[in-house]
Amino acid sequence: MKHSLLSLLFTLFGISAFAHLGNLSGTVYDQATNRPLRGVTVQLTGLNRATLTNDLGQYRFDNLVPAPYKIELSHVGFATQVINATVQDDQTTTLRTGLSTAPVELSEITISSGRGRDEQLISSLDIKLRPITNSQEVLRLVPGLFIGQHAGGGKAEQLFLRGFDIDHGTDIQLTVDGMPVNMVSHAHGQGYADLHFVIPELIEGVDFKKGPYQANKGNFTTAGWANFRTRTALDRSFVKLEGGQFDTFRGVAGVDLLGEKGRQKNQSAYLASEYSFTNSYFDNPQQFKRLNLVGKYHGHLGENSVLTLTGSTFWSRWNHSGQIPDRAVTDGTIGFFGSVDPTEGGQTARTNANAELVTITPRNHVIKNQLFYSNYGFELYSNFTFFLRDSINGDQIRQRERRNLFGYNGSYTTETTLGKTRFTTTLGAQYRHDLTGASNTPTELSYTRNRTETTERVQYGNVNEINAALYADEQIQFSERLGINVGVRLDYFRSQYTDLLQSPAQTGRARQAIVSPKFNVLYTVNPKLQLYLNTGKGFHSNDARVVVPQGGPVRRTGQILPGAYGSDLGLIAKPLPRLIVNAAAWYLWLAQEFVYVGDEGVIEPGGQTRRVGLDLSARYQLTKHLYADLDLNTANPRALGTELNQSFLPLAPRFTSVGGLSWQSQSGFSGSLRYRYMADRPANEDNSIVAKGYFVNDLQANYARGRYTLGLSVQNLFNTRWKETQFATESRLNGEAGPVEEIHFTPGTPFFGRLSLTVDIGR
Repeated sequence: MKHSLLSLLFTLFGISAFAHLGNLSGTVYDQATNRPLRGVTVQLTGLNRATLTNDLGQYRFDNLVPAPYKIELSHVGFATQVINATVQDDQTTTLRTGLSTAPVELSEITISSGRGRDEQLISSLDIKLRPITNSQEVLRLVPGLFIGQHAGGGKAEQLFLRGFDIDHGTDIQLTVDGMPVNMVSHAHGQGYADLHFVIPELIEGVDFKKGPYQANKGNFTTAGWANFRTRTALDRSFVKLEGGQFDTFRGVAGVDLLGEKGRQKNQSAYLASEYSFTNSYFDNPQQFKRLNLVGKYHGHLGENSVLTLTGSTFWSRWNHSGQIPDRAVTDGTIGFFGSVDPTEGGQTARTNANAELVTITPRNHVIKNQLFYSNYGFELYSNFTFFLRDSINGDQIRQRERRNLFGYNGSYTTETTLGKTRFTTTLGAQYRHDLTGASNTPTELSYTRNRTETTERVQYGNVNEINAALYADEQIQFSERLGINVGVRLDYFRSQYTDLLQSPAQTGRARQAIVSPKFNVLYTVNPKLQLYLNTGKGFHSNDARVVVPQGGPVRRTGQILPGAYGSDLGLIAKPLPRLIVNAAAWYLWLAQEFVYVGDEGVIEPGGQTRRVGLDLSARYQLTKHLYADLDLNTANPRALGTELNQSFLPLAPRFTSVGGLSWQSQSGFSGSLRYRYMADRPANEDNSIVAKGYFVNDLQANYARGRYTLGLSVQNLFNTRWKETQFATESRLNGEAGPVEEIHFTPGTPFFGRLSLTVDIGR
């Protein structure tokens, strides 16, 4: 009897040991466009196994016991779907599932380890519910990020984030479909990032993250990064017309070129264009004009490769009223919306080509290749000091350049499993090359008169800058609760500047390599609480004119890339079914912050700095259709190695907050009522001059019925008088005996209402 029982046990053990296991794979797509959906959460209900779809919308589970399974698919902005599938012995069960758009239900969102390392997301739905006049304003949706326009809408906005006055992009990396927006060693200043070549209606989403914590992000990512993803397909053709106060008009149109036949072949293509005109709210008419044209193709090259081709061109011209001094408004010399020098203005243009190829190998390895090219032009006339330098001709300046920018991004990702531990390995390479002086237009700073006469050249030369990088990134998921991420990045910079003011022209060069390690930990306590620690080293990049010796053919290996060390300790919590909270305490230390002042052609010395702060974001669904959100952000930015009362960082924000109510309903009504608040902040090093804060409300209301959508957008709903950008500047007005240092500002928009009508054409 004992021998029979033992034989039976061994037999059962043998059957179990040699039983064949099966696999489950699938593809998830958007039902409206038939395009694959990336980042969809796929869960095997009851097994604590989850994964995310890749760039082709694919997912896979291996080594499953033959049995029926319930699969749950969820994605922000889409209706959650549950499907059933049966896995057979030694076979792969293949599924194809379409998701349809739906209002967000916070009660359906779960906190899981699979999504912990994902970047944060701004969706196209968020953009539709906010009053937005251009793509640059989409950045306001990043918690804690504020923008300020001070040149009539044509110039890139000034940015503020995590205790940084980022100027126009010195410490935040901005990209569009992976193509860089920031311009290194720009005529107006390092990192200048103009997003106006993006049409807002074509933005599918924005991925973003704060801090220097990711190995695939390098230059400019000290405070964070944001990548705009444009739509790969239109679900239908459309025409949109807008009109509003201050002679404002805007027209947008998008044409789906391939239609349903293309979708059936997994192909899509569209053309879109935008034209804008406004005189704006200033006393001096802005005569602002902008023209955008973009075309995009997306298609499958075989079953496992996708090619995306994008081409675009952009042009803009404007006048602007410039920054005005407090004293001129106080004594009645000019009005609050007036101008001291009415000849300020500019024009800019950019043409882009972007090619992306994504391939998934039979072993589920992901290979990405991207080539990009931009031809860029910029010309800006400004006057910040009026008659301080030249009491006769005035201090108007011209900043101008023409450049070619080209580069490559590539990565190779594999996923392996060892026991219950999953390893995701990514190796990447990046290259970028900037050349100014195209069309015989060097990078220039000159004093001018009436935009036509050049009185003196201050900087005049060509930039030739290379940034090459390699990185390795390892994501280790030990269990459904614990995951770590380890990465390392190697950047090499070669900066070259040819000074054409020298006779003969002199070229200086500087080069440096820097290693940036990253380490991040994520622990999911339960479906309602997740803890994380992000740490990493980055760098504060410098303008070529800062690091390259002037006046001779000198080579130097210098501190082009001073180190930046940061960390975030935070949590994501869901204390209530309809409440999500994200909180983090953060720290950032920089070894050096030299700044090239493009308005003066000089270098501002800057030593070590330290920033610490708290971020808090909350999202609460009050009813099925009503949502509330709140962001609170504090920072304590200080310069180190100086007297305490001289250690303030000018214009760095110390407390900001945004929030509001959003409404989405199936009856066609949607919209939002919002506020944004920036507290007072120091305008100079000893805080003797203060940049006053502001509190502004905005409104967006939409009504959709059939093929038509009506929209009402109101900025500054309660007509608050506020200063959008402020600077502590020394200037002299015409006839003044001597210079005066005080706040110079650009007024923020008064009550500004616009109406829009969108007509969908086709399906």
